[in-house]
Amino acid sequence: MDFLKSAVASAISKGPAFGYSFGDRVDIDDSIWTLHNGTKREDGSKCSIFSFDVNANKSRLPLARNALRKLRTLRHPGVVKVLDTVETDSYIYIATERLSPLSWHVKRKSLTEETIKWGLHNVAKTLKFINADAVSVHACIRPASIFFGESGEWKLAGFDALSSMKEDDAVLPTYGSLIPDSQRYMPPEVSKGGWEVIRQNPTHAIDAYNFGTLIFEVFTGSFHGPDQLTQLKGIPPSMHQPYKRLLNPNPKARMSVSQFLDQGRRIGGFFQTPLIQVTEDIENLGLKADEERDELLGKLDEVSDDFPADFFKMKVLPELLKSVEFGGGGAKVFGTVMQIGTKLSDDEYETQITPVVVRLFSSPDRAIRVCLLDNLPLMIDHLSQKLVSDKIFPQMVTGFTDAAPVVREQTVKAVLTVVTKLSDRIVNGELLRHLAKTANDEQPGIRTNTTICLGKIARNLGANNRAKVLSAAFARSLRDPFVHARNAALMALSATADLFSEEDCATKLLPVMVPSLVDKEKMIRDQASKTVDIYLARIRKHTQSMPDTALPSPSLSASGPNVPRMGTPAGDSASWAGWAISSFTNKITQASGQMQANNGSVDTRPSSVPPPASSNTNKAAAIAPKSGMALQKSTPNIPSIVAPESTDDFNDEAEDFTDDWGGFGGDDSTSKDKEEEEDPWAEPAPAKAKSPTSFDDNGEPDFAGWLAAQNQAKKPAKNALPKGLSKGAASKSTRPVIGGRSSTTGSTSTRKVIVPPAKKETPKPAAPTTKSNEDEEEGWGDAW
Repeated sequence: MDFLKSAVASAISKGPAFGYSFGDRVDIDDSIWTLHNGTKREDGSKCSIFSFDVNANKSRLPLARNALRKLRTLRHPGVVKVLDTVETDSYIYIATERLSPLSWHVKRKSLTEETIKWGLHNVAKTLKFINADAVSVHACIRPASIFFGESGEWKLAGFDALSSMKEDDAVLPTYGSLIPDSQRYMPPEVSKGGWEVIRQNPTHAIDAYNFGTLIFEVFTGSFHGPDQLTQLKGIPPSMHQPYKRLLNPNPKARMSVSQFLDQGRRIGGFFQTPLIQVTEDIENLGLKADEERDELLGKLDEVSDDFPADFFKMKVLPELLKSVEFGGGGAKVFGTVMQIGTKLSDDEYETQITPVVVRLFSSPDRAIRVCLLDNLPLMIDHLSQKLVSDKIFPQMVTGFTDAAPVVREQTVKAVLTVVTKLSDRIVNGELLRHLAKTANDEQPGIRTNTTICLGKIARNLGANNRAKVLSAAFARSLRDPFVHARNAALMALSATADLFSEEDCATKLLPVMVPSLVDKEKMIRDQASKTVDIYLARIRKHTQSMPDTALPSPSLSASGPNVPRMGTPAGDSASWAGWAISSFTNKITQASGQMQANNGSVDTRPSSVPPPASSNTNKAAAIAPKSGMALQKSTPNIPSIVAPESTDDFNDEAEDFTDDWGGFGGDDSTSKDKEEEEDPWAEPAPAKAKSPTSFDDNGEPDFAGWLAAQNQAKKPAKNALPKGLSKGAASKSTRPVIGGRSSTTGSTSTRKVIVPPAKKETPKPAAPTTKSNEDEEEGWGDAW
């Protein structure tokens, strides 16, 4: 083999330029030619090369030159396609399309009946052209002269003895005996009278007989001589009668191939098969009506397994693409294109389908756009990231704002397919902006699909911006009046729970999920229960690793000036109110003691403590805080005592889309007003107070003020009245004043009391209800 290649290369170097390189040799039977696989040097495309060595086979040189001449001049779809030829004194080369011998498949019996009929139909059409139109005789119809072309169709070659009966110097009468293995395929009249008798008989006679032997051989797998031709086993019954007429010993009564073809094409004939019908109609697909097109595509689906894969690639696929792009083939035709595309290699897909897909995405036809979006999962693996980002996605985004809801919906669904091919900049920028619009779409189905889409692409979003976008979008969907949109939000929250921090779970997400536990729809309540459980379990797990307290230890606080010492809850079951009461009690116990009547001390017992039964204050034991402490209205700053105020740690470099989603408003009233204005499903917010008013805490003790009083001097405050009393009330009251100076005579008459300066209260919103003056005078009242 190496010697042969070197000899061929040496011969080429001495002759005219031949732009094709020789590859492996292909074995063919009964031929004067040597077949090689080859490649075109210019672009590396595949081809086949027929080689004839003049020096080794001079006697058959007229046959080789005849084949070269006929292949150059004869053009037909059923004839092997010639790319280039070269002839010298030592060799003849013919470069053709890539071919594979039919004889291989015949010997292995690997062809189905439908495929054989389809191939015979192609050969019959070619022979009809040669016999009738070209008035010529092929004289070499056999499996060794037929090849599979690039499209899988049967192509006719072996033009060594092809002769026109109009030529006086026809090759066949003179050199017909030099055809390899001619005795086995020779008609009866030629066996008796030689090749000269062809001029006395009809032109089609020899080729008709050889076509009959071809039918026998391809169906049975072998042919050894004329004696076998009477055995009809293996040949379809519908072909028995015309087959016998092809082999008629009388050449003048013999059926022509053209007549055989016409009989097979009749209604119910042996050539009326789906495979043949598709081949006949596929070229005119773009001109057919919708009903005819649908019927043809139905047949195409039926015979897809019988058709050679190459035929779909080379013949069917180009016609389908033309029908989609120019002939109005529509979605059904494109669906067939995608099915064929699954059988293509990446290079074939990029060459044949990708350019058409890119052009179709710019089409204004909505039906084409929806069809493309539906079939994106089938083609996305064949599309490069650069192609999707630069050419397909810019055309695709117009669907987000299309007037047709179906286009918008399919565009949202297609995001799941293309998101892996998009850059982070596009995903966290342009894509999120468009999804923010579809989340507010008038169609509830589109809003629902947008929520589902966000849940599925959550891990493709940037880590810096992800929590903000998702929490805002899902919070908005939880307020959607469409039940499936709310359900989609809850399911998305379940699937993305691990993407949020524990602080976000507790402070942002749980508060918006909990109302769904009492939703009017049972489906929502059930899903909300599952989702809330997921978040609670995560928070509980997180809290197990948290310290018991964030306050400094007593040893550290004692060293610092003016740091109040506070107690801690006894256990997890203690509420913040119980914790506050226990701390306050501890302080009162430390400040208890005997009241001295003559040392100028002031009884500052709280107003809620009843007066002593006896007027003798020397025997009264009182619980009083240090001098100067007064119970005043407290501000609701308990959370600031219990835990430090949380801060927002989001420092995202990515674009902030929180305002676009409208799930969580900002702190300023401007952003809230904007959210309420843009959010059609937001619950109405309470009216804002025009001027701040005092918040009535129902007599709650002011812990902050009380703790601050512990650090003041022990000297009594002057001009102070207990909480809830005024000078006028003191002058009219006959009730003993708690905290007033005791008379030396023990009388219970009205005394001058010390009114501490009133603590400046922080303006608070007006309370919905107001306590009675009696509760206010009692100090503690019913607030606890």
